[in-house]
Amino acid sequence: MDPITHGITGALLGKAYFSKPHARVAVFAATLGAVFPDIDVFYEAYAEIAHQDPLAIVRYHRAITHSFVALPFFALLLAWLTHAIARRLGIASPSAWMLTLIYGVGIASHIILDGMTSFGTRMWYPISQRRVAWDWLFIIDFTFTSIILAPQALAWIYRDTQRGREKSFARAWGMWALFTVGLAFTWLLAYEVGTPFHWWIVGLSSALFAIIFFLPRRGSWGFRVKSSAWCKAGFYVMIAYLAACGVAHHAAMQRVENFAVTNHIAVDRIGALPIPPSVLDWGDAIRAPNGVYLSQFDFRQSQPAPFRFLSDSPADAFTRRALEEPDVQLYLTFARFPSIQTSVENGEHLVVFSEDRFVNGRRGARSPFTYLVVFDAAGTLIEQGFQTNAMSLREIELTPPKLPGGNP
Repeated sequence: MDPITHGITGALLGKAYFSKPHARVAVFAATLGAVFPDIDVFYEAYAEIAHQDPLAIVRYHRAITHSFVALPFFALLLAWLTHAIARRLGIASPSAWMLTLIYGVGIASHIILDGMTSFGTRMWYPISQRRVAWDWLFIIDFTFTSIILAPQALAWIYRDTQRGREKSFARAWGMWALFTVGLAFTWLLAYEVGTPFHWWIVGLSSALFAIIFFLPRRGSWGFRVKSSAWCKAGFYVMIAYLAACGVAHHAAMQRVENFAVTNHIAVDRIGALPIPPSVLDWGDAIRAPNGVYLSQFDFRQSQPAPFRFLSDSPADAFTRRALEEPDVQLYLTFARFPSIQTSVENGEHLVVFSEDRFVNGRRGARSPFTYLVVFDAAGTLIEQGFQTNAMSLREIELTPPKLPGGNP
């Protein structure tokens, strides 16, 4: 999940359950804790640039900082630093132990939400290298972000102070405009990535946000709701949304499992993958010994969605040689539904591993995290690395193999 949504989640938890007393420091700690695990992206970027390691995102991201094993250590460290700085600056702060709890809750929310995405996270690192991916949420879920942001906006709009009452109408208009622009941006983004939805959904959602932001002005009842109560209500709605995602995932899994049984497919790996922007849109995937089955469907459709099959190229000596490479083996710990294609270009033998987890059955969609291995005619490795990487949306230079002595 994106860091901004993690931060908003932490702020929601802080305002709902830790805002009294010392609200500023408590909410700061919850927000920082919820964002903190993604600090590993800095080391990942350094490793990619300084060491020319295109697999840095696989090797370093979502490991020790995303682990429940290391959570107590990081929570204690952050709590000690925050308490010491607050005391030095003369800022009223919760106790060190309370800050440890707050940071622990924030970090745990990050780990759990990342585990709910299809990207997955190594939440028991270093005890286990296994990536936990429950596949309930897409990596960026604007519906989820709206659910956790709206109650905090309401708490700000209907703050029961003289200034809050005077500014409430302008604030409600501002929030409605902001959310409407966000809806338009979501529509555009969904159109660009191949998962468009109707414009009337934007209009209907905008009207719904207008009701949410302006209705509490009727009879001024919104000013009688405490800030923590708004945020607790948002937390309950968030839990309900996650539960709905879990139910939808279960139904999607039943579809793909039924398809595998009906067609007598030997399953290596199977999954139901969320597709933005709706909880009703899903993609099913099966990794079979000879290729990948993919499907995309909408629960509002009455007919079952067809599956398409991406066949692997026939295995040859170059494929087997590529599978022996340590970096390829590392890549395959991340890729859950890879297809393998081989070709010959200018006398060089190419082995291409395409991770189809994020294609979600869309025809013609560019497969992210495509890993390329190149050999000469004699089977000597020439170069290898990411050909495409969806996290940076750019071509990544291939890394040549290193000869004895460390020279490329």
